[in-house]
Amino acid sequence: MPDRALTFGAVAESYERFRPAYPPELFTLVTEYAARPLVTALEIGAGTGKATRVFAGHGLRLTATDPDAAMLTELRKHVPQDVRTTQASFEDLPLDDARYDLVYAAAALHWTHPQDRCNRLATLLNPAATFASFGGPLHVADPRVEEAVRTTRSAFLDRDDIPSPDGTPPADAMQWPGTELHRSEWFTDVRQTVIHRRVTMSPHAYLGHLSTISAYLVLPPAQQEEVFSRIERVLPERVEMVADIHRASGSSVLGAVGLGCISLAASRHL
Repeated sequence: MPDRALTFGAVAESYERFRPAYPPELFTLVTEYAARPLVTALEIGAGTGKATRVFAGHGLRLTATDPDAAMLTELRKHVPQDVRTTQASFEDLPLDDARYDLVYAAAALHWTHPQDRCNRLATLLNPAATFASFGGPLHVADPRVEEAVRTTRSAFLDRDDIPSPDGTPPADAMQWPGTELHRSEWFTDVRQTVIHRRVTMSPHAYLGHLSTISAYLVLPPAQQEEVFSRIERVLPERVEMVADIHRASGSSVLGAVGLGCISLAASRHL
């Protein structure tokens, strides 16, 4: 797991405050895709429980995992008590007899190690079960404001997003992780759809959101303060953000879904 993946605990309360929530329709999209009833579910990289809340309260026996204790402490403030929590990275989850009807990750799968990723996901799933991945970066809707922010931060960061893990161009019809699931021998019926949405923020909330992004978190404190001060000067009174959720789906002879991009796939495990 990259070091940047372990920076969020220091800003767990800000992460909860400034990161957008996930829409309730994600649960419907996943259940409509699933080939079998969803009784048990495992969440990878649950963070403060933004996506956990979408899946909790539907009768699922849900386990939320995250490698950061501070993130799980914040999560427990916001989810039902029957949600089980486990502090562990994806790579450290035991591949014992526990198998799930649904495994999902929200803006977290890109932090996992690519080696044997699909194999490990499939091993965690029941036969004909579902894996779901939701993600995708928010970006400023107005190109002029987006360029002003990019130019302002360039003295500190070349970019503040995470490029596609497999190099898939942004314009391609199928985006990662759908591309990876599609290539995998462990998953089938990979689908992808997009939920279009916009989020409007105050300058304060926009800077709060930036303060939870790993590229800024790894900067020295003095540089963080300076880059946020400079960005604030180029912001309008309201900042409109593109926050599309892309869904890819597929069935496994194990299972999968993806936000920003939602990817769904079923496992081939028998």
